[in-house]
Amino acid sequence: MSDESPADRFKTALAVASRAIAQDNEIEVNWTADTASSSGSLFRIPMPGRQVPRDAAMKARGEADRLSLRLRYHNAKSHMREAPSEPIARACYDAVEAVRYEAIGSNAYEGMRANLDSALEARIATDPIARAEAPDEVPIASALSLLLRERLTGQDIPEVARPGVDMVRTWIESRAASDFEALANSVEDQRAFQSLSLDMLQHLELTRMEPTDMPPEDNDDLDGDEETEEQQDGEDAGQEPQPSEMAAEPQMGENEGESDAEGDASDDMEEGQEGDEGEEGMMPVRPNRQWTDIPADFDYEVFTEAFDEVVSAADLCDEDELTRLRAYLDAQLKGLQGVVTRLANRMQRRLMAQQNRSWDFDQEEGMLDAARLARVVVSPGSSLSYKVERDVEFKDTVVTLLLDNSGSMRGRPISIAAISADVMARTLERCGVKVEILGFTTRAWKGGQSREHWLANGKPAHPGRLNDLRHIVYKKADEPWRRARKNLGLMMREGLLKENIDGEALLWAHERLLARPEDRRILMVISDGAPVDDSTLSVNSAGYLEAHLRRVIEWIEGKSPVQLVAIGIGHDVTRYYRRAVTIMDAEQLGGTMIEQLAGLFEEEKKA
Repeated sequence: MSDESPADRFKTALAVASRAIAQDNEIEVNWTADTASSSGSLFRIPMPGRQVPRDAAMKARGEADRLSLRLRYHNAKSHMREAPSEPIARACYDAVEAVRYEAIGSNAYEGMRANLDSALEARIATDPIARAEAPDEVPIASALSLLLRERLTGQDIPEVARPGVDMVRTWIESRAASDFEALANSVEDQRAFQSLSLDMLQHLELTRMEPTDMPPEDNDDLDGDEETEEQQDGEDAGQEPQPSEMAAEPQMGENEGESDAEGDASDDMEEGQEGDEGEEGMMPVRPNRQWTDIPADFDYEVFTEAFDEVVSAADLCDEDELTRLRAYLDAQLKGLQGVVTRLANRMQRRLMAQQNRSWDFDQEEGMLDAARLARVVVSPGSSLSYKVERDVEFKDTVVTLLLDNSGSMRGRPISIAAISADVMARTLERCGVKVEILGFTTRAWKGGQSREHWLANGKPAHPGRLNDLRHIVYKKADEPWRRARKNLGLMMREGLLKENIDGEALLWAHERLLARPEDRRILMVISDGAPVDDSTLSVNSAGYLEAHLRRVIEWIEGKSPVQLVAIGIGHDVTRYYRRAVTIMDAEQLGGTMIEQLAGLFEEEKKA
C-alpha cells in the first residue's frame, strides 16, 4: 500500500494538471499556509487539509488553474510597460487583466470555470466589497473586475459581493458600458486588451494619462526597459471624492513584483484597536512607476504623530511566541541559510583581508623583499631591499539594514529578508562591524487612529500623511547578535505586515545612524515597492508619498555623510537611489546584500 496521503496524491495531480494548462513541464506545486502565489514555475497553493474535502479541493484547483492561466496567457513585461501611475488606476488595470486570462479558461473548460468560481468566492468573502454599506466603502478595483467578469463569461456576481457591486454598477456602466463590449472582443489579444483597459480607466476618470505610442509588435519579449514616464498631477487633491476615488485594492488583480500573491483588499478596520492583526491576504497596491517631476512647492505634512510608535520587536509579542516564530523561520529556510552563509564567509574573508594587507617597500630593515633579489644577483654591489607590513586603518563602521515590512512582502520574500539580515549581522559582527536591523510598516490598514482623528476633526483638506506609523527595532547596533536573534522571527507573525511609508522610515533610520559615534555609517534599504498607504493617497495628490521619498533620498545622497544603498525585490529602485540594484527573485537577496556591502568596503579601500 502506498504511503502517500490523500493530500500528497492531490498535490501530484494538481501539478500535472497545471503543467498541461500552462504548457510548462517545469511547474511544481507546494503547499502553503498563506494565500496562493507563484515564483516562476513554483506554485504555492493553500493546503486543503490532509483528507482534501471537496470544497477545499475545488478552491485549491481554482488557485492552481488561475496561476497556470496567468503563466500561459499573461505577458508581465508588456503589462508593466503600459501600467498607469495612479494607485487606484493601477489596481483596476491589474484586476481587469486577471479577469481577461481567467475568462479564457472559464470559457474554454466547464470544469475550470467551476474551480475558478470556488477560488473567487473564497477570496471575495474577505474583500471589503462583501461588507460595504455605502458606495464610498466599495473598492472600485473589485467592483470593476466583477462587472467585467460578468460581461466576459456570463457568470453571475458572487452573492456576497452583489450588494456592494450594485451600489456602483450604474456609475460604472454609464461610463464604461461600451468599453466592456470592446474588451469582450479582445480577450485573446493582451496588447489590444490593455490598450482598451487604459481607455476605460480614462472614461472612468481614474487616470489622466495621455495615450502613448505602442511599441512594435516584436517588443513583447524584450526587457521592457523603456517605461512610459507618467506626469503626476496633484491639482485635483482638494476635490470631493467620487466613486472613482474609492480605496483601491487589487483583489482580482495581481502585483507585478516578485510573485503574484493575491492583493486581497484593504479593510476598514476597527481602527484604534492596538494589536488588530488585519485580514488574510490584505496587501497595498505596489505601483512600479516612473516619477518625473516633483512640484517646486511640494511640502510633506503629517496630520498627527500622536499614534506613531517606535517599538522593540520583543515588545510586540511574548517570549514564547518569538521562540516559536524563530523556529518556524529557521525551518522555512534551511537550504537558503547554507547558501547565504557560504557567501557571508566569502565576504568575511574579503573584509579581513582589507584590514591588514599593505606594505611599505625599499626599507632599510624588515622582511626581505624576495621580488627584488634579482637586482642583487645582477648587481652584487646593490644593497638588499626590505619591506614592512603596516596596518591599514579600517574605519570604525556601523551598518543599518532597513527592511520593508509591508503586506506585499508576505511569504517567502519576508522570510528571506529576515534570514539574510540575520546572517549579515552575524558575519559583520565577526569582522568588527556593528549592525542595526530595523523594519517599517503601519499599525493599521487604511489609517488607524490617525484617520479616526481626521474624521472627528471634520476631514480638513490636504491632511498629509494619514496613518499610524510602526517602526520596529529588531536589533540595536550595540546589541550582540545572540541576544537579538529571536527578534527576527517577529516578521513571520500573521498580521504584522501592513502598509509602507518609506520616506519617513528612511529619515528615522538615518537619524539613528547620525547619532552613532562610528566614522563610517552605511544604510541599506530593502524594499519590494513604492511607498503605499491607501488612507494617505486617497486624500492627497497623486504621488504624494513617492515625492517625499524622492526628496529624502536626494537629501541623504547629496548632503549626508551616511552612505545609502538600496535593493529592490521585483521593483525598480534604480530610479530612486544613486546606488541601487534590482533583483527579480527574492532568492537572490542574500548574495546581493553581501556583494553590495563588500563593494562599499572595497571602494573605501581604493579611495
